[in-house]
Amino acid sequence: MRLLVLYGSQTGTAQDVAEQIWRESRPLGFHGPVLSFEDYDMQQLIEERLVVFVVATTGDGVEPDNMKQAWRFLLKRSLPAQSLQGLQFACLGLGDSSYPKFNYAAKKLSKRLQNLGATSVCPLGLCDDQHDYGHLGVSLSWTRDLWMSLKSSLGIDESTQNGGANKTVSKWLIKELSGSVPLTVRLEQLAWTQKQQCHTFKLVDNVRTTAESHFQDVRFLRLESLSENLSWEPGDVLDVQPQNSDEAVTAFFELLREHKLNFDEETVVEVLAAYPDMPLPKAFATPITLTHAAKYVWDLNAKPRQRFFEVLGHNCSDEMESEKLAEFCSAEAIDDLVAYVNRPRRNVLEVLQDFRHASSKLTLSQLFEMMPLIQPRSFSIASDVSASTLDLLVAVVQYKTILQTPRLGLCSNWLKNLSPGVEICGIVKRGTMVWPQDLAVPLIMVGPGTGIAPFRSIIQQRLHAQSKGARIGPLVVFFGCRNRAADFHFQEDFEAWTKGKLVEVHYAFSRDEDRKVYVQHQIQKCGQRLAQLILEQNAHIYVAGNSNNMPKSVREAFIEILGGQGDYVDLMIKQRRYQEETWA
Repeated sequence: MRLLVLYGSQTGTAQDVAEQIWRESRPLGFHGPVLSFEDYDMQQLIEERLVVFVVATTGDGVEPDNMKQAWRFLLKRSLPAQSLQGLQFACLGLGDSSYPKFNYAAKKLSKRLQNLGATSVCPLGLCDDQHDYGHLGVSLSWTRDLWMSLKSSLGIDESTQNGGANKTVSKWLIKELSGSVPLTVRLEQLAWTQKQQCHTFKLVDNVRTTAESHFQDVRFLRLESLSENLSWEPGDVLDVQPQNSDEAVTAFFELLREHKLNFDEETVVEVLAAYPDMPLPKAFATPITLTHAAKYVWDLNAKPRQRFFEVLGHNCSDEMESEKLAEFCSAEAIDDLVAYVNRPRRNVLEVLQDFRHASSKLTLSQLFEMMPLIQPRSFSIASDVSASTLDLLVAVVQYKTILQTPRLGLCSNWLKNLSPGVEICGIVKRGTMVWPQDLAVPLIMVGPGTGIAPFRSIIQQRLHAQSKGARIGPLVVFFGCRNRAADFHFQEDFEAWTKGKLVEVHYAFSRDEDRKVYVQHQIQKCGQRLAQLILEQNAHIYVAGNSNNMPKSVREAFIEILGGQGDYVDLMIKQRRYQEETWA
């Protein structure tokens, strides 16, 4: 029976889960592809009889980029009420309960499918990244229940299962080519995960904005567009495709040489889809060298997922390593997997170094099957299109775990080490923030830390409009950081704006006071002024920054200054007069 698996994925996790479901379906006698929403013609959904949807939620309850067009299609009013009455479906959501709209995309999709007449074969699954086991805390049991439901309803014979059969289900066929391929890399080829237009930028400046003594390195990058007619709106984001460090690539090939494997940096490979309905990533559209794969395609810094351990163990002849790798793939040993990978943030390169016997038996097919692919990263644009450059504010990710080597974020450290003059590729995408068309509407912006980035963009746009004669409403900003002297981002801008009485800014330097002061405290202090702007002048509120406790505390502060009117704030959220853009 045909089983279609569709996924909406932003960071690759939903895709990984969807592909695992697809692999597990094959031994049960199912056939059919696993595809992203954007690779599937949604008009064909009416012909499908059984579909599994795996959907991530991003930002403020938004569907992933590769699902947006499909979601717009499903929302068409012209679709008949019972157009999907022949469809049975299951839906698994991947979300984070620290966000208010937890798993919103999956909930919306499930409800819409049922409104169109489709029947759910099992309860909606809601994975939570806050779970000790991450998405596995729900996805493993949900998938098991899915197969039990389908075996019961479709009369699938239990004996047709083969517990190890999914090990042989591979996505790719690998063909080693003789000769060599010159490693000429065009910038636009590096954005191989994207389908939108790629733009070329020259890096003008890359400066540290925090004091050298400050615990975190934050970078201010100014990019000059080399593409014609590039435009963006305040709140938009720039997607960039990072690369592995030279040190990581060198360590990878040293490992191959140590094990005397019969392939190296110069090996040329052609990657083909193992199934006719399996789309081939653009990264594999032409033959590539392993050097290219290790530098630009495989994420050597990623946390390995269960599939990685499964494939790594295929040819392992060492009994102890083989047993441990098999354990990591089981639901029973998930505690061990979390303790080994998630808590210390071990990466794939370190796992290969730990499992030396298994690594010594690696084949090209295993490598291409198990290595996670580099995913793009999104950054809020911190300048208006009226400025001469596209600016970014990037917090460099570096932290310690129980492992001796510090953990480094792949993209932020790649950006940190770029030198002015270098050219990079990026894709401008619409952000989640919606601004009032009436420039006279007051804007209240709350952006602690790097959350201030999108607000610099809208302030520049409003002030540019004012310089052209437009009448603009009050611009009220709440910015928070630890110390005025250590991590005051865009200090020169804000001091110039406040001196010129162009922007009303309230600061919260939490470590400069005897008692810690945060943005929510400053909101409470300005309660009367803010309430007047909100209730009498229809002000819009925007909150950006870390998703831990800040958004909730800020929301509570606004409810307090509005006399406890929680329902009014909820109405503002519904009307998009109160918007949040937060990240973990």
